[in-house]
Amino acid sequence: MTPTLGIWLVRAEGEALAAALQRSLGGEVHRPWLSPESGQKAQFAASYRRHDQWIMVAASGIAVRFLDGLPADKHTDPAVVVLDEAGRFAIALLAGHEGGANALAYRAARVVGAVPVVTTATEALKPLTVGIGCRKGVAPERIEAAVSQALRAGGDYGIGDVREMATVDLKAGEPGLLEFCARHDLPLRVFARADLAARPWVGKPSDWVRQNVGLDGVCEPCALVASARGALLVPKTSLDGVAVAVVMDKWMEI
Repeated sequence: MTPTLGIWLVRAEGEALAAALQRSLGGEVHRPWLSPESGQKAQFAASYRRHDQWIMVAASGIAVRFLDGLPADKHTDPAVVVLDEAGRFAIALLAGHEGGANALAYRAARVVGAVPVVTTATEALKPLTVGIGCRKGVAPERIEAAVSQALRAGGDYGIGDVREMATVDLKAGEPGLLEFCARHDLPLRVFARADLAARPWVGKPSDWVRQNVGLDGVCEPCALVASARGALLVPKTSLDGVAVAVVMDKWMEI
């Protein structure tokens, strides 16, 4: 059964974000100020089990206070993602793995251009970020072959060492890429072309990418922007219409 989603606004200033989220993710928008006879915290507590997943458009401190006393068990608690009203960060706050908050944070982030924030230990210990660009209609098997080749080139690494995939907004809905990520339970982070153009970290510019995407490259800047502390482990490597670059967190070298 598909999890049901609630989008909780603490004030009307979050309406634009809620509209964007609802268009892409569905869900029910809650506007507690329309029921002033009871406080927002009490209203949220009464609605807490109404949905399997929540996106709260609020400050994290407000979310923590609203959640006080409500979580019972990580296997049954609803997932909670907090999104600030400026749409800058999507924070997986509660039920990251079991409830799907980690994945929801990435989905919300892709919708509004936010940075997904995931703090669960399993993800923190995965050192690699993979940037990827591909031709239209590439099959997931070709993507898997290219990613595996790049990981082998970087050393004794496999897909289990990858924290996230990163690509350009033009490829956000690429079926083969989405299928590959789903098969391996990998989150996909998407960057706007304007953001990548401002960070032209490309070893060897590609004429094809410049003509078709408007950038000097995709996979290297995507991987480097996604991993703020990272260093390029595997520069752009191409296989059968798929370009891959691998970045490792610098702290792993300590």
